[in-house]
Amino acid sequence: MSRIIHKEDLAKDIIRLEVETPQIAKKARAGQFVVIIIEEQGERIPLTLANWDKDKGVISLIFQKVGFTTRKLGALNIGDSIGHILGPLGHATDARNIGTVICIGGGVGVAEVYPVCRAFKEAGNRLIGIIGSRSKDLLILENEMRGVCDELFIATDDGSAGHKGFVTDVLEEYFKTIEQSTNTRYPDLVYAIGPLPMMRAVSEFTRRYDVKTTVSLNPIMVDATGMCGSCRCSVAGKTVFACVDGPEFDGHQADFGELEKRLELFKDQEKKIDEKFSA
Repeated sequence: MSRIIHKEDLAKDIIRLEVETPQIAKKARAGQFVVIIIEEQGERIPLTLANWDKDKGVISLIFQKVGFTTRKLGALNIGDSIGHILGPLGHATDARNIGTVICIGGGVGVAEVYPVCRAFKEAGNRLIGIIGSRSKDLLILENEMRGVCDELFIATDDGSAGHKGFVTDVLEEYFKTIEQSTNTRYPDLVYAIGPLPMMRAVSEFTRRYDVKTTVSLNPIMVDATGMCGSCRCSVAGKTVFACVDGPEFDGHQADFGELEKRLELFKDQEKKIDEKFSA
């Protein structure tokens, strides 16, 4: 059992929980995730580690209430406990000093890209951040991102904050400024995490410039230890498991079309259970 010691509403239906898990906090690294089981017969859901404190033995989880289990998790309060937390899982981000890195986060993906940005900054890189949401009210971790980025750009679908449009629009404009400058070169890496269409669009854009692009894939996941095969994806024509081989992969090699289809597999079942427990 892992006790919740802090709860905070970051935006509509987006919640941050701080949970006591000393062993996980001790080993956590950027890019990794955990699997949450609220109660014995509950669903297993993967959540990326948004932050951690090794000394206090605490991890931070940020999630959006979009389905039955995340709504149930969001109903827990300070002092309540989560039945099981497995982790840290997945390969950590290879955050070396490579030069200039652009980190892009969309929606709740901002929570997932923040520790990655911090790791690249701590390694000595120049960090450009691009974060986006549907509106200003749904934008999260802006101050935290400003604290680790040399430059931070914001995009909102409705124009209520920053650029009106998508994070890919901002990325394209940034590349245009590079083309017009004699002293600036293309980034050494673009890292993107968020909705699948966003990661796909970023990867398709950077492919034109041959800029290395890493994406953190978010397929359906069950056991998260490589046994069930639910999170299989195709990367460079080969089958990989996001839980043990990832979750980070080359965005230019990922088969986004296949992943998109697999994410639709249980939509009907999800809708039925939502209707059943919302009634």
